[in-house]
Amino acid sequence: MEALQAMGEELVGLGKENLAKIDLPERLREAIRDAQRFKMEARRRQLQYVGRLMRDVDPAPIRAALDEIKGLSATAIARQHALERLRTRLLEDEATLADIARDFPAADFQHLRQLRRNALKEQAQGKPPRAYRELFRVLRALQEDPHDPDDAGTTDE
Repeated sequence: MEALQAMGEELVGLGKENLAKIDLPERLREAIRDAQRFKMEARRRQLQYVGRLMRDVDPAPIRAALDEIKGLSATAIARQHALERLRTRLLEDEATLADIARDFPAADFQHLRQLRRNALKEQAQGKPPRAYRELFRVLRALQEDPHDPDDAGTTDE
């Protein structure tokens, strides 16, 4: 029972975006949103209520989704490693862009080429890896939503 309440506490700690990724009953979702707004004693009571609502829900899919969000699941780690390998291949060989074009047709290839050039220049000059990290962010955004041309290849910085 305490495990369910602890899982409910984790759910309350999530932001709106991550909470939307988890399939929850509407009553539980509302209770979590309320708990996010409450302070001190009201929050404690609401967390107990969330724990009580969690008894009626299968915790396995929720735990799997939480692990996925936190990057603890094996699939999340494998995806991250695959993205790191793709980034390394892209830096070593520009022909990798053809693979990216095949897998992610909505990608902004001009932006990817520019990030690649900047990352190589940063490495050569010993500068901090800003473009290297940005390249990873762009590839991750492409992987998360490969058909969204607005999000792929651009950032909100």
